[in-house]
Amino acid sequence: MSSSSSCSLLLPFFLIIFSCFIALSSSRRSLIDHPPPTNLPRSGFRLTLKHVDYGKNLTKIQKIQRGITRGSHRLNRLGAAAVLAVASGPDDTNNIKAPTHGGSGEFLMDLAIGNPPVKYSAIVDTGSDLIWTQCKPCTECFDQPTPIFDPKTSSSYSKVGCSSGLCDALSRSSCNQDKGACEYVYTYGDYSSTRGILAMETFTFDDQNSVSGIGFGCGDENKGDGFSQGSGLVGLGRGPLSLISQLKETKFSYCLTSIEDSEASSSLFIGSLASNIVKKSGASLAGEVTKTMSLLRNPNQPSFYYLDLQGITVGSKRLSIEKSTFELAEDGTGGMIIDSGTTITYLEEAAFKALKKEFTSRMSLPVDDSGSTGLDLCFTLPSNVKKIAVPKLIFHFKDADLELPGENYMVADSSTGVLCLAMGSSNGMSIFGNVQQQNFNVVHDLEKDTVSFVPTECGKL
Repeated sequence: MSSSSSCSLLLPFFLIIFSCFIALSSSRRSLIDHPPPTNLPRSGFRLTLKHVDYGKNLTKIQKIQRGITRGSHRLNRLGAAAVLAVASGPDDTNNIKAPTHGGSGEFLMDLAIGNPPVKYSAIVDTGSDLIWTQCKPCTECFDQPTPIFDPKTSSSYSKVGCSSGLCDALSRSSCNQDKGACEYVYTYGDYSSTRGILAMETFTFDDQNSVSGIGFGCGDENKGDGFSQGSGLVGLGRGPLSLISQLKETKFSYCLTSIEDSEASSSLFIGSLASNIVKKSGASLAGEVTKTMSLLRNPNQPSFYYLDLQGITVGSKRLSIEKSTFELAEDGTGGMIIDSGTTITYLEEAAFKALKKEFTSRMSLPVDDSGSTGLDLCFTLPSNVKKIAVPKLIFHFKDADLELPGENYMVADSSTGVLCLAMGSSNGMSIFGNVQQQNFNVVHDLEKDTVSFVPTECGKL
């Protein structure tokens, strides 16, 4: 997506919104004594992702505003929890509370649990680890779109003992002697929570790949409205309890289509299929180059995927930003995470101000100050315009320069007559959001600690 020009041609488009909960605490250790699940497909497998607003009668701008609202709530909770994590050291017993997570989810995957299998939909979450669903008998459960799982009807259900590596991997667990099982508690930043028994089950993916021996939370006390889009959650974070870690897979990817594409689906790939699906399908964009960069680790937030951002170019100008702006500090604050669960990209406030100023000076359109979209920078669109030239945007990471296509950072809406920058400001942590990731196959290689952006027509996969 390179060009000698300092402008990018922006065609009419929509935003793609992908989301998941952001986990703000971690599992304790790797599952050294937990055997891997069985019946793993050798080549990996593919799962279809469906947006939570799919099929709803919403305009483009309404979908954008809903995603931004969910993302901003999560961002605020994330910042507050990061400060708390720094204030309380790892040996501070006052900090041993139920782990805190972010906001509500955006994308769902279909799967089935048990034997015989019971189908349900779950929120996909790259920012946390635990897999869980609601279980009978419920002490307190939220309304969900599918029947609540009854473990008594499954021949493959088994409780996890208190001495199990799965139980020890939880950031908080207790032993229920009466039930002879490990109990878990997860608390979310909006005061939603799930509590229940840790168990093992057979999960079926894509109606054909059944994998036994997967640890999950069987929640019988679940509070709040942050989960109502689905019937539970599937964590894809770096921690030991995530689906990726339990499957002993080293690669996964997601490919997000533009939200204006009402026919094609976004996809999640697990296993070796993640890195070769684009070549096999012929969906790669001609002339474009894959960009691969290293992932950083944060001991305070080990589930997150951190990027090493070193600078930003707008048009032909590299912004004057302090080197420390995007650095991950020794105390675990700051840095930039790549998040499939936050709609737009958020930059530390000083960096965003510099970017906003440069964009404003390079655009030939008048600024729209109405604030009607919820975005920080918008311009008034001339009537009957099909193509708009916008400044190029390049993110300079340690190992690669990633130039984005115009539709991945500018949002046009003809019904309201505005063109907006799909980015915002934050305090402390920066987030590389999913709008910037659309029409890339974003490959996470957990063995090499890298993430690759493969330019892809995701709707053709």
